[in-house]
Amino acid sequence: MEITVGEHSVRHIRRIVRSLLCEWELEPLTFAVELGVSELVTNVVRHVPDRRCRVVVARQAAGVRAEVSDGFAALPRMETEVDEESEGGRGLALLDAVVDKWGVSAGAGGKTVWFECHGCPADAEVSR
Repeated sequence: MEITVGEHSVRHIRRIVRSLLCEWELEPLTFAVELGVSELVTNVVRHVPDRRCRVVVARQAAGVRAEVSDGFAALPRMETEVDEESEGGRGLALLDAVVDKWGVSAGAGGKTVWFECHGCPADAEVSR
């Protein structure tokens, strides 16, 4: 979906993601995918001047790939040291902690931040 995001957009996008994962019978990935998409969309709200982005959540053979693209060329960076009183700066570290792999692809006048979460065997216990 292509959308201009605001303060309350993350909540609606999380619902859409949850619905897709339920439909695809990939509920064990819900926590990681919701958190990942939330963090990436929040970065658009905070750092992209026009707040426009494209959100893609795609089912793959091994799980889910999500992408958030925007027209802002500045690349995100993972903060190595964040003051404990700071309200921001932890998003990419959280993403890194809950997904299997992620990255950033620079494009013509913008970027795409993506991540992948791989499926769990049906009888695996998920503890996150």
